[in-house]
Amino acid sequence: MSRPPRARESVLDAFEAALIDDGARGATMDAVAAAAGVSKGGLLYHYASKEALETALIDRMLHLVDADVEEMLGSPDGVISVFVRTSVQSDTPLDRAIVATSRLAQTGHKAASAALRDARRVWEDALRPHTRDESALQLVLLVSDGLYYNSALATTGVPGPIPQGEDLAALIALVERAAR
Repeated sequence: MSRPPRARESVLDAFEAALIDDGARGATMDAVAAAAGVSKGGLLYHYASKEALETALIDRMLHLVDADVEEMLGSPDGVISVFVRTSVQSDTPLDRAIVATSRLAQTGHKAASAALRDARRVWEDALRPHTRDESALQLVLLVSDGLYYNSALATTGVPGPIPQGEDLAALIALVERAAR
């Protein structure tokens, strides 16, 4: 009888957490198995190698990016508004997948680096029809990057400005006006 899919996801969750918390060097197969509450054999049942875990993590991130774009495109608030607003979210499944994939990329992992570039292109392609030109597109992306960066710093105790409520709404309105 096959193991439930949740066990496979738990192993991938543990790998993601190990990358975020301990970096690529700390995300060993033994550490992942222990964190997932499975034997090393159980881990290998789901992921035959560390490369298989890395591939699954990258696939997870790209899937979450696609879902993010679908949500953006379907929102009545507008693509730019949703994109900028969600840039201040942290510890979401998408954020965790991006951070974990970034940890791999920081070690020279080519597939992780390529996936992060692909994610950026997916967001660019979704935003492009909603901006007047490439400079406006870059403005939206850079504001989003800054918000994301400041939001990430807030978790380490070194917060940058993170507008909220009416301030965030005013920033979004300003970016939308400048981008159209």
